[in-house]
Amino acid sequence: MAGRRSLGRKFGWLWAAYAVSSYGTGLGFGAFPLIAVLVLHSGPTQVAALAATGRAVGALLAVPLGPWVEFRPKRPVMVSMDLIRFAALMSVPAAFALGGLGFTQLLLVSVVVAAADIAFKAASGAYLKALVPSRDLLVANGRFESTTWTSTMVGPPLGGAAIGLFGPMATVIADAVSYLLSALGIRAIGGSEPGPTRKGAPRLRAGDLLEGWRYLLGHRTLRPLLINSIVVNGLIMASGPLLAVLLLGPLGFAPWQYGLVFAAPCIGGLVGSRLAHPLAQRFGRDRMLLTSGVLRAVWPIGLAFVRPGVPGMVLIIVVQLGLVTCCGLFNPLLATYRLDHTGPDRVARTLSAWSVSSSAAIAAMTALWGVLAAVTGPRTAIAVAGILLLATPLLLPRRASAPGPAPAGAGEAVDRV
Repeated sequence: MAGRRSLGRKFGWLWAAYAVSSYGTGLGFGAFPLIAVLVLHSGPTQVAALAATGRAVGALLAVPLGPWVEFRPKRPVMVSMDLIRFAALMSVPAAFALGGLGFTQLLLVSVVVAAADIAFKAASGAYLKALVPSRDLLVANGRFESTTWTSTMVGPPLGGAAIGLFGPMATVIADAVSYLLSALGIRAIGGSEPGPTRKGAPRLRAGDLLEGWRYLLGHRTLRPLLINSIVVNGLIMASGPLLAVLLLGPLGFAPWQYGLVFAAPCIGGLVGSRLAHPLAQRFGRDRMLLTSGVLRAVWPIGLAFVRPGVPGMVLIIVVQLGLVTCCGLFNPLLATYRLDHTGPDRVARTLSAWSVSSSAAIAAMTALWGVLAAVTGPRTAIAVAGILLLATPLLLPRRASAPGPAPAGAGEAVDRV
């Protein structure tokens, strides 16, 4: 943090809260599938269901949360979502200690955490827009993005070591505690925040549930960006489990090799996020948004050609480094663009609609690619995803548009935390 432009004490607390929860999530990466296999002796079908169902049902439950968050002060919502995630995750080691942990509980906890994640991101995005001047939003989002990639690089290896030393519940407890610390950090921000745009937070109207999608689909630039992001993220995430099966099965990669080829390239995310602001200043935000959106689509096809041994490791590291660097550059630019182009009266609903759409698409495409892999084999399914990704730049807008005035009826001015 030293040597960087200060965005104020309040942002410092928000960033610290994000960092601690991000590192907790990194430590707990893959904990539930591991518990399902090692503790509950679940099969591949149940493990796949755990990953897909938690995300899909959590997204469905989050649909009404967007408008609910919109009309409430954002910091109390963020604290509440952190505490909900803390309680839900802590129920797992508690049930394990009492000998009552079952697959159904893991499934329910994954649903609750997924829904709370979406509500938290909606509230934090709206709060960030009110907290940081528009000129500093890209700097703020770049810092969040760099923290994400750093925790992704460091967290899983440390989590694996913790599981080896202390057992499968260690990282779940660490993840849960990180949410408690995040809640304390957000509470420490102090001060007041602008009230919700609809005073009194009345009963939600039916139209509020769809307002986020209406705005996104009616915006000439956000609409193609949403569709592009859904398809790109869905294809990348759907290939992940298949690549794990290919590497750890037929290609004979050791677990440490598998961890290395995905942890090491995360340095690219840190580099990309740090470059986002200076590159945007030099070449323009819109140009860099579209350029990085195109470049991130060209890398994954290389994973279809992976081979055993050191050559295969090198290939994966190169491909992942290119992909992650482009994503690290694209993500803060996209997060900033969304906030700049969304009026303060609908930020939470718009971000919630975006997250719900992305989560639902990832769940559906993961399930679909699982079926495709069962029919054609993991390598062929990975290749199909890579070929389709090459076409996704066609979904990007030809040119981004400048932020317009707030929509009619907007209240007073009030991806990604």
